[in-house]
Amino acid sequence: MSSEDTRPVRVRFAPSPTGKLHVGGARTAIYNWAFARAHKGTFILRIDDTDPTRSTEENTQVILRAMRWLGLDWDEGPDVGGPCGPYKQTDRLDTYRDAAQRLVSEGRAYYCFCSAEKLAADRKAAEERHDPFQGYQRSCRGIDPAEAQRRVDAGEPYTIRIKVPDGRGDVAIHDAVHGDVIFNARELDDFIIFRSDGTPTYNFATVVDDADMGITHVIRGDDHLSNTPRQVMVYEALGAPTPVFAHISMILGPDGKKLSKRHGATSVEEYRDAGYLPDAFVNYLALLGWALDGETTIIPRDVLAHEFSLDHVSKNPATFDPKKLDWIQGQYIQAMDTERFVFDVLMPELVEAGLEREADPTHPKAWYLLLADILKPRTTLAGDVVEKSRFLYEGDEVTFDERSVEKNLRGDYAPAALEAASRALSGVSEGSWHAASIDAALEPLPEALGTNKRKFYGAVRVAVCGNQVSPPLGESLELLGRETTLARLERALPLAQ
Repeated sequence: MSSEDTRPVRVRFAPSPTGKLHVGGARTAIYNWAFARAHKGTFILRIDDTDPTRSTEENTQVILRAMRWLGLDWDEGPDVGGPCGPYKQTDRLDTYRDAAQRLVSEGRAYYCFCSAEKLAADRKAAEERHDPFQGYQRSCRGIDPAEAQRRVDAGEPYTIRIKVPDGRGDVAIHDAVHGDVIFNARELDDFIIFRSDGTPTYNFATVVDDADMGITHVIRGDDHLSNTPRQVMVYEALGAPTPVFAHISMILGPDGKKLSKRHGATSVEEYRDAGYLPDAFVNYLALLGWALDGETTIIPRDVLAHEFSLDHVSKNPATFDPKKLDWIQGQYIQAMDTERFVFDVLMPELVEAGLEREADPTHPKAWYLLLADILKPRTTLAGDVVEKSRFLYEGDEVTFDERSVEKNLRGDYAPAALEAASRALSGVSEGSWHAASIDAALEPLPEALGTNKRKFYGAVRVAVCGNQVSPPLGESLELLGRETTLARLERALPLAQ
């Protein structure tokens, strides 16, 4: 199929469930999803689980959870169904057998009875005679089909090999990312499409699936580029249209080497658990090799789904930059309205930490809205809200940070500061206990005590919040409430003696 093909766009993401969904796979899924949405096409999720030693149902579920968290809804696939199912390769083995047998009957594939020892001997002989072609020597290609069938029926072990047409020549494709790519015909041998154990090879099964499912564009990592010539041979043997290929570059770590665990988190679930927002994460991964216009960094999901195109995908490797991810995450956090921040970030994190009960919130809604207002500008990762809020849930017995105590409560000014603050705040009634009234009560005290503001407010902050780093003091005390604030000031006095 050429890039001008008029068939409705159908793309697929086909992970192997041999582990978690990693950053590179997630980006591939995002590009396929966005391409389908931008072209009003179909996005298919297929599970390529034909490796029985490494593929597990547990890993399949991990991948599905990660896809759902990313918000990459699929039109056909597991849990959704569709007209081209089943969508797990282990459920499609009969389809591959039928396709292979059809190719044998049409003379486009043949049975091979060569043992591993014979293949090794043939390879060695080719090397010794400096044969430019050192692949399979086509020893079984000339066996009469009737004779081959008799040997199969007699129980002789066999594989099935594709029959590369004589004089096929170089395989040329126009890759939507890399441009024209030519593969030397001498690299093509009559490769195996069905193993002796009765299972299909990857290059055969994936093409049978893509052909059956009407895939028009194959968007995948460029580590698959070397598979392309053999897959083209299978498309041609099946008489199926060849899709447009788009091979996207690898993702590198900050040190210029392929992204791996030595660079930190690599799986989608690790980023989810760290508190990243799915929209921010999808935005960032989309930018690893693709650009809207070379300038825009914040690209909402609906814009990505409308504007994504393969001609804006770079052929150069992308570098994963955690600082840029955090910056984008921060932008998404700040853009959230306060109520959404409460329900999508604050409450889930507090419930997860055991500070709140989902069905029975501790405070009225206005309390959480105020907390959200002061935390949102200070939040990058969702989990940040837990440590910044924990002091609000400790009652009269706040946990003190010893370094903060040493720095702020050990000076000779501290006892007077706490006593003055306690007297002033005692004069603020319960009905007037708001940040503005609290700040007004405390504001004249440093000058009256003859101490500087930093020392005064540092002592009060540590006494009440337990730490010298906390959200704005007036709002923090409003959230704590009058009774708790006064109790904490009283409790801190012995520390300041």
